[in-house]
Amino acid sequence: MPIAPSPQLKAGLFARGGGAPKGPKTTPTGAPAPKPPPGVRIEHRIGIQAPAEVIWEAISDLDSWAQWNPLYPKAAGQIRIGGTLELTLALPGQPPQEIRPTVLEWVPNEQLHWRLIMLGGLVKTTRFLEIESLAEASCIVSNGELFAGLMGPSIAKRLGRSVYRAFVEMDEALKARAEALWAARQD
Repeated sequence: MPIAPSPQLKAGLFARGGGAPKGPKTTPTGAPAPKPPPGVRIEHRIGIQAPAEVIWEAISDLDSWAQWNPLYPKAAGQIRIGGTLELTLALPGQPPQEIRPTVLEWVPNEQLHWRLIMLGGLVKTTRFLEIESLAEASCIVSNGELFAGLMGPSIAKRLGRSVYRAFVEMDEALKARAEALWAARQD
């Protein structure tokens, strides 16, 4: 009597990827889903009990970053598409570094994205701060960076833990700042 083939496992040590072959993912309209940008992504997300407008106020006031932001203790510039920001980057365990990223996109109360090109274009990073409203005074903030370019993934691997720790510290500080601003307005 022939032996039945083993079942297609979906997970576990001996998984084969699950049942039927999977086709390309599609959007609700049937169009193919967009490909994610190339590179290595490092991201931290945090819940903040304040409206998006209050969180955006803390993010967009670059002059006040020195009061609360441990990752960028000095910040200047204008948040506008194509604008250059002047930031001091203070990663844990690394000497502070002056950077001059270019603002790619910004939407008030929603997002700020900037790009930094280093080492003659061998490392290209896209930094993002995104606010997702869940309720009137409740949001999720995504704080992250996409490392691309020829050397981007190796830089991300070398600095990944330090970058992630810095994002956690910045998020905790942003949470404290935004929630304090919101509490002051409630009194």
